[in-house]
Amino acid sequence: MDRIVAKFGGSSVADSRQIGKVKAIVDADPRRRIVVVSAPGKRQAAEAKITDLLYLCYDMANMSTDICEPFGLIRDRFAEIAGALHLSSAVPDEIDQFGKKLLRGCSRDFAASRGEYFSARLIAEYLHADFVDPADYLLIRPNNTIDPASYLKLGDRLSDPGALYVIAGFYGHDGNGEVKTFSRGGSDISGAIAARAAGALLYENWTDTSGILMADPRIVDNPKTIDEISFREIREMSYMGASVFHDEAILPVQEAGIPICIKNTNRPGDPGTRISPQLSEQTIAETEVAGIAGRRNFSMICLEKTLMNKEVGFAHRLLGIFREQGVNFEQCPSSIDAISVIVDDANLQGLEEIIIAQIQQQLLPDKLYIEKNLALIAVVGEGMVRTVGIAAKTFTALKNGGINVRVISQGASEMNIIIGVSGDDYEKAVQSLYAAFVGQ
Repeated sequence: MDRIVAKFGGSSVADSRQIGKVKAIVDADPRRRIVVVSAPGKRQAAEAKITDLLYLCYDMANMSTDICEPFGLIRDRFAEIAGALHLSSAVPDEIDQFGKKLLRGCSRDFAASRGEYFSARLIAEYLHADFVDPADYLLIRPNNTIDPASYLKLGDRLSDPGALYVIAGFYGHDGNGEVKTFSRGGSDISGAIAARAAGALLYENWTDTSGILMADPRIVDNPKTIDEISFREIREMSYMGASVFHDEAILPVQEAGIPICIKNTNRPGDPGTRISPQLSEQTIAETEVAGIAGRRNFSMICLEKTLMNKEVGFAHRLLGIFREQGVNFEQCPSSIDAISVIVDDANLQGLEEIIIAQIQQQLLPDKLYIEKNLALIAVVGEGMVRTVGIAAKTFTALKNGGINVRVISQGASEMNIIIGVSGDDYEKAVQSLYAAFVGQ
């Protein structure tokens, strides 16, 4: 039987009522045989996330500070879930043992992983399912990618087509056999890995929204939901700030050609958003753009030098300076006598003076300066390459909005146009672009 992997995020497992919805969703389709879960999320805005409390406990224990208060919140939360679900679970006792391990000393990754571990233990018991600990199967390499052998190992563990499995998300193990976590939000990655390992028909990602929106709802009022989007498009949007789906979670299923569906645990009847290996010709023809996404807080280091284009390896030497400082770059627009490097401010981390000094010393520019408070916005769509006037529509919308464009970039695939604007104009720019392509 073709199987579906269903991953449930933190809001979907926040309390016993939400976990009851998870059970109803799993029971509604007999093909949902592999369930991946996050740690319990917030029940209200003021509440701390379980993972944040675990990191806090680890830091406090390392400083020999009393962890009773945050640890008590963690224990009470899981005990409350177990009690409300009428489970005679060993998890509360395991949490006490974990507390002792925290005080004796454990790794930060191990501490952070316990939210998913305890969540999966309780939900497996509630669903009468087989609990699977990813620390036994998934080898995470130093570059945070999965060792290919892990897919076979986990696939063998999930090989019974009639069994129901519950897997903890967010972690695996390193080369020394110690627990290692993915980046925050990494349970999406775990779900994708499980889908590929099991050769799943579909990877469902259940969250608290009915799919992926065409723009940030904090900026655009009630933006439309995307019905279907391609792997390439969603990677572009995720990278540029769309927050529904972890961009690193796309690769495992993309390589295996397994589609993804983003669904709403609270409204399971909504169709959600389907992420497909390849869009149909009709979808491409009917869709001008898939969506609009962006991020603030970039800086642009700009240099000018006459006859720069005649110096062989000039750009190589420039980018080498960033590489030596461990700073990734986002865009590198250039002209005959000028070149700029755009970097995320979080990556600069106080290194800008060192980088500026090295550029001055090694490249001898005629002019060198840095522009702060830059925002990047991507207009994304596979159909853009076949549609006349997309660029004109983009820049007319910005002109009519009174927005000055600082950077223009379009990749060779012509699947997106990236625009750089002042951070002060960011929200207005997104609103103007959405109005032009989608309407009010």
